[in-house]
Amino acid sequence: MKITDILSQETMILSLKATSKEAAIDEMIAKLADEGKINDVSLFKSEIMKREQESSTGIGDGIAMPHAKTKAVNTPTVVFAKSESGLDYDSLDGQPAHLFFMIAATDGANQTHLETLAALSRLLIHPDFVAKLRNAKTTQEVLDLFDQEQGAAEAEQGTTSQNNEAPFVVAVTACPTGIAHTYMAEDALKNKAKEMGVDIRVETNGSDGAKNKLTADEIERASGVIVAADKKVEMARFDGKHVLETPVSDGIRKPEELINKAIAQEAPVYHHSGEKDSEASDGKRVSIGSRIYKDLMNGISHMLPFVVGGGILLAFSFLLEQYFPHAKTLTDMLGAISGGQTGAFMFLIPILSGFIAMSIADRPGLMPGMVGGLLATTSNAGFLGGLLAGFLAGYVVLGLKVLFSKMPKTLEGLKPILIYPVLGLLITGGLMYLIFDPIFANINTFLVDQLQSLGTANAVILGTVLGGMMAIDMGGPFNKAAYTFAIGVFTTTGNTDGAFMAAVMAGGMVPPLAIAMATTIFKKKFTSDERQAGLTNYVLGLSFITEGAIPFAAADPLRVITSCVIGSAIAGGLTQFWHINVPAPHGGIFVVGLANHAILFLLAILIGTVISGLLYGFWKKEI
Repeated sequence: MKITDILSQETMILSLKATSKEAAIDEMIAKLADEGKINDVSLFKSEIMKREQESSTGIGDGIAMPHAKTKAVNTPTVVFAKSESGLDYDSLDGQPAHLFFMIAATDGANQTHLETLAALSRLLIHPDFVAKLRNAKTTQEVLDLFDQEQGAAEAEQGTTSQNNEAPFVVAVTACPTGIAHTYMAEDALKNKAKEMGVDIRVETNGSDGAKNKLTADEIERASGVIVAADKKVEMARFDGKHVLETPVSDGIRKPEELINKAIAQEAPVYHHSGEKDSEASDGKRVSIGSRIYKDLMNGISHMLPFVVGGGILLAFSFLLEQYFPHAKTLTDMLGAISGGQTGAFMFLIPILSGFIAMSIADRPGLMPGMVGGLLATTSNAGFLGGLLAGFLAGYVVLGLKVLFSKMPKTLEGLKPILIYPVLGLLITGGLMYLIFDPIFANINTFLVDQLQSLGTANAVILGTVLGGMMAIDMGGPFNKAAYTFAIGVFTTTGNTDGAFMAAVMAGGMVPPLAIAMATTIFKKKFTSDERQAGLTNYVLGLSFITEGAIPFAAADPLRVITSCVIGSAIAGGLTQFWHINVPAPHGGIFVVGLANHAILFLLAILIGTVISGLLYGFWKKEI
């Protein structure tokens, strides 16, 4: 397939009007929508912006390549746009961008389309070709340039020969979406190696999987390894080699520097631990806050199925006990499998602790983390004690790895089956039992007493804060912090647990419902695709799935987030003002019958939805 099969005159903008990065993205997305190439503008833009948050697609030298692979795309397409004056695109070299290639790939893009997109990316490495594009005056001239350049590139394939006397390096390139940067880095490294008289083999980890996979023999004889990647790649095979880990953008912009360092073996020797590869392969230090958040989210994500499944069944057992007292067998069964000493709720804190520890120290951290969490549960150290147990176990095992890193290789097998389990459990369990469980049990008791003695005014303030946090990032750190707090109270208190669950549930249901209401009432302010997505948000909102509002928030963050936070905060505050309890951690409309004041709970959600929906609707500009 030729590049011009996915790049047409209809999808070109030879005089881009935008003067900012987001405006340029919006203008190119509008072109895709006008030509019927995408079916959901909001979803497509949210995927484009998500990729920009990972790293700017302004690759430098005046080129930007925003791209996304999503079900919002009907047909694989490339939008070509030119800005004569250039604009600030947060490019990696700090220079204005003049040429733009917005790549829209379908979620199930076939092999031919992916190879064509890769070929497009490779052509943009050549400065002469880029200069010709900048000087092109007509859309037909652009198409002719691509046909000529692609033909020349295909004729050159396979002409390079291996020189056994030349230096030899291997490389892996990968970017999060695997569409553009992966292949641009590959071509930049190959071209520069050819200029330098260096033999090179480059493996690409694109959206169609690993291609040109490196062999064990090639890795063995290479002077060094370059891993230019922004996502996880297979690292165990490089054990004992000098491995230079760097962002994929460096493979595009600094190929000569990377090749020289690989030949000179300036990179450190990579030692694989025998466990899973790290997800961070960009060669940069991850901030402490980001590391802690990632570890915490790993624990919470594994705990949530126990929360949802166990919590809703436990709530139904309460409902049966209240309205059908004679169904004791069924009530007892639901209670046994969902709560108490044997059911799903018993696992909440151990699972949380275990998977926090596993995120930190890989598989050896799982067992001591889970046992530490179980000790926190049985000693009344509760949710806070479980959090500490997870981080404690993870870093204890990391310390053991460092301590025993110099063991003879013949004894390596003892680490995962003997040393880490025994010492990890002994140290973590001992510290929790002797020191931290008693401390956190007292702290937990104090917090419970304070929560149970909250006056109405203080409870309303806390409910307002929790409700508003659910809408700030709709599934991000603020949302998860509020939900985690409510779960912690839910598992450790008696009288107030359902109250704070009511606040976060109401706050989390408002954003998608408000979006749905706004798209229904203010139809002229939304496209047909947005109105269709708005209808979906009715179902998502009623189901307590806040993430349904994310595409709208990504497209118009100021208006959407501000409006939703106000309505969610009001809904959360009202649940506390009316002393509403919902003894279920999830379920939305399906567990409303369990609330002590079901009508008032629905009224709180309705009030918050109407306020947010009207604010957003009146505030949003006409199309």
